[in-house]
Amino acid sequence: MDRRTFLHSAAASAVTVSMTADEVLATTSRPAPVPNPRALIMDAMGELRPIYEPSLVREMLGSGTDAITVTLCDPKPVGAEGLQAAIDGLMEYDRYLAANPALFIKATSVAHVDEARRSGRMAVFYLYQNSIQFGEDLDRVEMFRSLGLTSCQITYNERNFAGVGCRAEGDNGGLTPFGRELIDRLNSAGILVDLAHANARTMADTIAHSRMPVINSHTGCDAVHPHARNMSDANMRATAERGGVVGICQLRPFLTLKKSDNLHAYFDHIEHAVNVCGIEHVCIGSDRDHRVIEMTPEYEAELRAEEGSQVSSSELPYFIDELNGPRRMEVVWDGVAARGYSEGDVEKIMGRNQYRLYREVIG
Repeated sequence: MDRRTFLHSAAASAVTVSMTADEVLATTSRPAPVPNPRALIMDAMGELRPIYEPSLVREMLGSGTDAITVTLCDPKPVGAEGLQAAIDGLMEYDRYLAANPALFIKATSVAHVDEARRSGRMAVFYLYQNSIQFGEDLDRVEMFRSLGLTSCQITYNERNFAGVGCRAEGDNGGLTPFGRELIDRLNSAGILVDLAHANARTMADTIAHSRMPVINSHTGCDAVHPHARNMSDANMRATAERGGVVGICQLRPFLTLKKSDNLHAYFDHIEHAVNVCGIEHVCIGSDRDHRVIEMTPEYEAELRAEEGSQVSSSELPYFIDELNGPRRMEVVWDGVAARGYSEGDVEKIMGRNQYRLYREVIG
């Protein structure tokens, strides 16, 4: 059964079956009820820009997206500027969600995912793609958790106080002593540690040190397509062995050199990750805008204003055509199912693996 047929059969029935995500998690051990409940779909790192109009968000909801983890601010500023950007970004998202209560729930636990599903809204979790906002003051960890932070990367591309990023040329260092202390505090505060944008050694050190499972929320598989941002089989396997999850992104340069006829590449990465990690340890982490993007000079200028020198014209477009827009989770569902996975295994990849991890680490 494909995603659209699955949703249609549930919606068309005159009988409504209401289930929490916990109950959905248990359905693999017994026959599914009739009608099937709507499947849980989560995005471990996707874009939800405060400029999105309600109509666009409704399209995202219509595709089945129940929860999304969003980046709160530009992760590149450092020092006082980085701290201020982190605070400003969090407050901006707080205002955006509060202004649209019919669409969103600010999520600080998986109970908010259950509530969002019951009410037809989207649960929004908060992520920083760097740890620079903590500076060297670990008391800020609990402060940001109290403000709603639920996930945090160790580093973003370059070296910081905690570790080394994947683009720090010539720097093969790993997790620092401060980074180990930071991970201990993040574990204690119920903030999920994210490996994305770290180099291979920092990833390995973090996986080994964290007493809680970790995530790489948006990556590709280096064995399928070598790229500085992608994850080795060894680090994927270690993540899974300690209970963590790997989120496969939809950013084309991380997946394939092909600029067209390339949708298969995305599912190649998902399939490889499942083969390495096991079906319980792979999820979706799109890392993509939900607007329908056209590669105009105006859009390229917008990218360069946001990303600066990281934007290379040779790597554009960033999107895969079929995954360009707000309803792409339907395409992802159908594509994963087409690889021969059972309906229960498709549901694990699409949301239940991430839900399990969030329940264990965030609460």
